[in-house]
Amino acid sequence: MQSVTKRTNYDDNTANPSERQLGTRWYVVLSKPHKEVLASLNLENQGFRVFLPKLRKIVRHARGTRRIEAALFPRYLFVALDLSWQRWRSVSGTIGVSHMIMDGSRPLPVPRGLVEDLIAAANQMGVVDLSQSLTIGQGVRLLDGPFAGQIGRLVNLDSAGRASVLLHILGAKREISVAPSILSPAEDRRRRA
Repeated sequence: MQSVTKRTNYDDNTANPSERQLGTRWYVVLSKPHKEVLASLNLENQGFRVFLPKLRKIVRHARGTRRIEAALFPRYLFVALDLSWQRWRSVSGTIGVSHMIMDGSRPLPVPRGLVEDLIAAANQMGVVDLSQSLTIGQGVRLLDGPFAGQIGRLVNLDSAGRASVLLHILGAKREISVAPSILSPAEDRRRRA
């Protein structure tokens, strides 16, 4: 009987050269609603290599706020497979999984480098730091603090580790200073003049 090593450290999930030669690719799995973590754990228990990218955010309720780790792509996670020898059809039958994203009768691979880039931007718990890809002038979404959910424009990243963001607040433009770790890239939905 072959022993399967369960990997939960995301730093170890980057594809090594021998896996690339064997045809291991990343594929997208759609979980059942709010079951990303359950799907991930059950796939890992079956010996599959899984990456569930997460982000830290604030959830507000009438009685207060709390910080949580949530799926970066709600309901979606990634599984590394070599379709030539792995039993990939069992993925869709896993508890917590709805189905794999397919191209006809076969799973659709994720473009090479996309998942690897997410893994490189994630810590050991799979929390992705999106601030690494920010550029001046880019639209950004605030993920934490009193302006969580607001979209603004990145004005400056200073040497002290702070980011200046231009927000439209109460009909006026205001510049605020925040930690870059609470920013994620976003499209500014306002019309441009």
